Amino acid sequence: MTIQRQIGFWVATLLVIVAFLFILRDILLPFVAGLALAYLLDPLADRLERLRIGRLWATLIILGLFVLIFILALVLLVPIATSQLSAFIDRLPPTVARLQQLFAEQGGPLLEHLGGSEALANMQKSLGDVVSQGAKWLGAFLQSLWSGGQAIVNVFALLVVTPVVAFYLLVDWDRMVATVDGWLPRRHRETVRALVSEMDRAISGFIRGQALVCIILGTFYAVGLTALGLNFGALIGLVSGFLTFIPYVGSMTGLLLSAGVALVQFWPDWTMVAATLGIFFFGQFIEGNILSPKLVGGAVGLHPVWLMFALFAFGSLFGFVGLLLAVPLAAALGVLARFAIRQYLASPLYGTLTAPPPGPETDA
Repeated sequence: MTIQRQIGFWVATLLVIVAFLFILRDILLPFVAGLALAYLLDPLADRLERLRIGRLWATLIILGLFVLIFILALVLLVPIATSQLSAFIDRLPPTVARLQQLFAEQGGPLLEHLGGSEALANMQKSLGDVVSQGAKWLGAFLQSLWSGGQAIVNVFALLVVTPVVAFYLLVDWDRMVATVDGWLPRRHRETVRALVSEMDRAISGFIRGQALVCIILGTFYAVGLTALGLNFGALIGLVSGFLTFIPYVGSMTGLLLSAGVALVQFWPDWTMVAATLGIFFFGQFIEGNILSPKLVGGAVGLHPVWLMFALFAFGSLFGFVGLLLAVPLAAALGVLARFAIRQYLASPLYGTLTAPPPGPETDA
C-alpha cells in the first residue's frame, strides 16, 4: 500500500469515527463513562490479579468499592452544593450591585480626577456589561453541555448503565487489548505499539494524577473557606477543585468568586479578605510545588493551551461526552503530531545535506 493510500485510509477512518460520535452523541454518555471508568480501574484490577485474585472477583471488588464511595460522596456533597448553589443564584444580582458600589466608592475619586464623572459612569457600565456577558456565556456553555448529554440519556441511565458497561469492559480488558493488538499491521506493529504506549502514558499520567489533584484541592478549598466563614465557601471550593482539571481556570475562577464574595461579606475588614485570598495562594503553591510535580509530572505531553482548547472545542461539539473524550483525544493527537514532526525532520522533504559552498579559489 502506497503512502497516499495509507493516509487516505486513516483520514477516512478518522472521519467515520467523528461522524459516529456526532450522530450518536446523545446516547454515548454512559458507554463513554463506562469505558473511561474501566480504563482508570484496570491497573488496580491487574494488581489484584497479581495477588492471585481472579479477574471476575477483582472487578466485583473494585467496582463495588467505587460505587459505594461514589454514592457516599453524592449523599454528602449534593445536598450541600444544591442548597448553596440555589442561594448563590438568588443573591448574585445584589452581590454584583454591591461590588459595583464598592468599586465606585473606592475608585470613584481617582476616576473623577482622571476623567470626570463620565469616566466613573463608563466604568460602572463596563463592569455591568462584563458581568452580564460572562453570565450569558456561562449559561450558553452549560446549556450546550446539558442539551448534548441530556437528549436521550438521563441521570438514571448514567448511574445504572455506566457500572454495567464498566464491569464487562473491565473483566475483558486484557483480552480486548490482545485482540486489537493482533489486528495491527505486521509491518508497522512495533511503531504503532510505541505510539499507543506513549499515548497511554500521557493519558493515564494526566487523568489519574490530575483527578487526585482536583480532589485534594477541592477538599482543601471547601474546608478552608467554610472554616473561614465565607458565604458559599463549600460551593466555591468544590467548583474550584473540579475546574482545576482545566489548567489555571479552576484557580482563577475560585479566586475571583471568593474575592468578590469576601469583599461584599467582610468589607471593610481587609484581614478576612486577605485570609480568603491567602487560602487560594497557599493552595496554588502546594499544587505547583508538591501536588502536580509528584502526582502528574511534567512528561505527559499536554500543553495547557492545547488542553483548554480541546476541552472547550469537544465540549461545544459533543456536550458532556466531548468533555470525557477531550483529554484522551488531545493526548493522542499530541503524540501523533510529535511523531509526524519527527518523521518530517528525518525525511528528505525537510532537506538533505549538501556539499558546502566552494571556498575562494587559489592559484596552483
